[in-house]
Amino acid sequence: MVLALLIKTFFVQAFFIPSGSMQQTIGIGDRVLVDKLTPWFGAEPERGEVVVFRDPGGWLGRKPKSDPPPVIKQLKQGLVYVGLLPSDDEQDLIKRVIGVGGDTVVCCDDTGRITVNGVPLDEPYIYPGDAPSNVPFSVKVPKGRLWVMGDHRGDSSDSRAHQDSPHQGTISEDDVVGRAFTVAWPVSRWKGLPVPSTFEGAGKFANPGNAAAVLSPVPVVMGVAGAVPVILVRRRVRSRPRDQGCQAIPPGT
Repeated sequence: MVLALLIKTFFVQAFFIPSGSMQQTIGIGDRVLVDKLTPWFGAEPERGEVVVFRDPGGWLGRKPKSDPPPVIKQLKQGLVYVGLLPSDDEQDLIKRVIGVGGDTVVCCDDTGRITVNGVPLDEPYIYPGDAPSNVPFSVKVPKGRLWVMGDHRGDSSDSRAHQDSPHQGTISEDDVVGRAFTVAWPVSRWKGLPVPSTFEGAGKFANPGNAAAVLSPVPVVMGVAGAVPVILVRRRVRSRPRDQGCQAIPPGT
């Protein structure tokens, strides 16, 4: 239990994906490992990364819950705290970062592609048959915030669905739990989640309002992940269809 708590808090956490807003990149029922260590060293979310983040407010509804008997309730709360049971309260989401602070993200250009600072994105990770977006938008991402989208564009309630919010659908970098860097289970789908090549090269996205370099560090926790049983730190992340939102239902065995 102590080991699970330390790993979950500072190193790596596993999330269970029960729905399809990130298909085909991440399938229904997959478990992904999330790097929680590198942010402690100043790493910031970057274009192209798949990130897990807390509900920024209004993206998810709260489901009603029933309390177990007192003794069982205390035991459950303890196991939830160390990450050995899923929580009924925590709600997280999983999406891909398309734009970072200072970027102008637009849908769509003459060929139907999303552009970042005028640079069109080739997005092979999008769910087969989906358009880059059926919802037009043009957003200047504020500093310290992110524009995020699901890879299954037709089944994802992402930044596009919250453009009427005070921050035009962007999320705060402070809400990011960590970067999902690999699909760990099932074994048949074991693979890394690298930054797609369309996002490589910070220079091509540079504009007068966005001079920050984009780095692609390998997660420090890769070695840790191989040595830790996923079952200790598993969490559930739920992504609802576009008309409902996306939900995360946390740590569990």
